[in-house]
Amino acid sequence: MRIGELARATGTKAETIRYYEREGILPTADRTDSNYRDYSTEHLQMLSFVRRARGLGFNMAQVRELLALSDHDEKPCKDVDHLVRQQLADVEQRIADLASLRDELSQMLRSCDADKIGECRIVESLTRPIEL
Repeated sequence: MRIGELARATGTKAETIRYYEREGILPTADRTDSNYRDYSTEHLQMLSFVRRARGLGFNMAQVRELLALSDHDEKPCKDVDHLVRQQLADVEQRIADLASLRDELSQMLRSCDADKIGECRIVESLTRPIEL
């Protein structure tokens, strides 16, 4: 299949596919006689894997590691589990940070009942010096 077909099948931009090839994340596609890239089912599966891993928040180094681990069916799953546990901990930390941010913004809204910006507690709290 050509790059446009692979792009449509996976929801990936063609330039991203080329980038993944340059970076060695996807194997280089064979070329047709007319010099078009010719992608296989293996490319489709690998790119789907990469897209799903990226969608779950794994960074490119982790994706590379997951791809490398996926090539060894006989190895124990503990290394994959470790990566997923790390990612889950990162996600849980981001959720906690966002919950804290939500609470702070909600508190700001509750503290302001001014009609004019000059009396606004939100603007006042934003202009306070940051405590280090």
